[in-house]
Amino acid sequence: MYHPDLQRHPESCPSLVLNADYTPLSYYPLSLWPWQTAIKAVFLDRVDIISSYEREVHSPNLDMKIPSVIALKKYIKPSEYPAFTRFNLFLRDKFECQYCGSPEHLTFDHVIPRRQKGRTTWENVATACLPCNLKKGGRTPKEAHMQLANRPIKPTSWHLQEHGRAFPPNFLHDTWHDWLYWDIELES
Repeated sequence: MYHPDLQRHPESCPSLVLNADYTPLSYYPLSLWPWQTAIKAVFLDRVDIISSYEREVHSPNLDMKIPSVIALKKYIKPSEYPAFTRFNLFLRDKFECQYCGSPEHLTFDHVIPRRQKGRTTWENVATACLPCNLKKGGRTPKEAHMQLANRPIKPTSWHLQEHGRAFPPNFLHDTWHDWLYWDIELES
């Protein structure tokens, strides 16, 4: 009998990693481990296998289905505040220019320009498209007659996870759906 998982190369069989409370370690990026890391964690007794692919890997002594969903045995407390990175900034601002709403050619803008003693902090940096950033130049939004859609804030990790749920990855294995809660319409 044909099963799509049997045709998969092991490299395309990542394991969804859940915390000990059975929630994903992260939604964006989705907490995935390569199959080798997942199997190593199983043998080190650090995870429980929740679900498996049909695809097996073999050794001289063992045949084992590749885990598709695993849960950590010890709870990892998430950090309250995420690192200040370009990706996290774009995620906070939902991958949209905070001046015009465009998702194209994104960069970041210092609301109070650095030349006016503006600092590179969560509260002073906003996502901007290149045209809006060039238009604003070294001025404040008020000086440039531009309006910010949202005032920049320091997000919590929970805040970014909630934003990340709006951007599901291109591939979700069937065994992952019960553990992920994307903002999609539920089937009845």
